[in-house]
Amino acid sequence: MSTTQSEKQALFITSLIIFWYSSNIGVLLLNKLLLSNYGFSFPIFLTMCHMSACAVLSYVSIVFLKIVPFQRIKSRSQFFRISTLSIVFCGSVVGGNISLKYLPVSFNQAVGATTPFFTALFAYLITLKREAWLTYGCLVPVVAGVVIASGGEPSFHLYGFIMCIGATAARAFKSVLQGVLLSSEGEKLNSMNLLLYMSPIAVLVLLPVTLVMEPNVINVTATLATENRYLGLLILVNSAMAYGANLLNFLVTKNTSALTLQVLGNAKGAVAVVISILIFRNPVTFIGIAGYTMTVMGVVAYGEVKRRCR
Repeated sequence: MSTTQSEKQALFITSLIIFWYSSNIGVLLLNKLLLSNYGFSFPIFLTMCHMSACAVLSYVSIVFLKIVPFQRIKSRSQFFRISTLSIVFCGSVVGGNISLKYLPVSFNQAVGATTPFFTALFAYLITLKREAWLTYGCLVPVVAGVVIASGGEPSFHLYGFIMCIGATAARAFKSVLQGVLLSSEGEKLNSMNLLLYMSPIAVLVLLPVTLVMEPNVINVTATLATENRYLGLLILVNSAMAYGANLLNFLVTKNTSALTLQVLGNAKGAVAVVISILIFRNPVTFIGIAGYTMTVMGVVAYGEVKRRCR
C-alpha cells in the first residue's frame, strides 16, 4: 500500500471514529435532553421512534444503497431466534431510556460500564464458559467502582438505578444470546442485517406497550411540539442518530478490530461523562469520580487480560 493510500485509509478511519463518537454521545445527550427538559416523559415511545427509524433506514441502506449484502432469513426457527433477541434488545434500550429520566448521564455511564461483568456472568450461566481467574478478578473493581459511585452520587434515584442495571444486564444478555442463537454458519447475520430484522419486530412489541403504559403520548407530544417548535425536529434527529450509531458501530468494527472498538468504547464513556457534566451541570463528587474511574480501569484491565488469555 502506498503512503498516499495509507494516509487516506487513516483519514477515513479517523473520520469514522469521530462520527461514531458524535452519534453515540449525541443520542445519549439528546435522550437526556428530551426526557428531562421538555416535559416529554415518554421513554418507551422514544425507543419506538428509534426502532422505527432503524427499520426504515436499515431497509434503505441495505436494499437500495447496498452498504452491505442483503441476507435472508432461512428458517422459521431462525426468525424466532431473531425475535427473541429483538425483545431482549427492546428491554435494554427501554431500560436505558427510563434510567436517563431519573439519573444524570455521568452515573448512567458508570453503571453501563459494568457490561463485561454481566457478559461474563451470562456466558457462564448459559454456556458454562469459564474465564481465567485473573479475568474474573478484574471484574471486582468494575463492580466495586459502581458501588462506590452510587454512594457518592448526589442525584441517586433507586428506580432509575434499577432500570439502568436492568438495561446493562439485558445488553450483556443479548450479546451472549446472539452468540448462542445465531452460532451456526448458515444462520449468522452481520449486525446491519440483524438490525434490519430486529427493528420492525421491536416496533410491533413496543406499540402495544406504549399504548398501555403511555396512553396519552400522541396528544401530549403534539401539544408539547406546538409549545416547543424544535421538539419534533429533535425527536427526528435523535431517531436518525440512533440508526447512525448502529451503522457507524458496524463500520468501525469492520475497518478496525473488536479490540480497538472495546478500547474506543471505554474512552467514549469517559468523554460522554465529561461532556454531559459540562452541558447539564449535574453535581458530581470526588467519591463519584473515583468510583467511575475505578470501574473504567477495571474494564480496561478485563479487556487486556482477555486478550492475553486467548
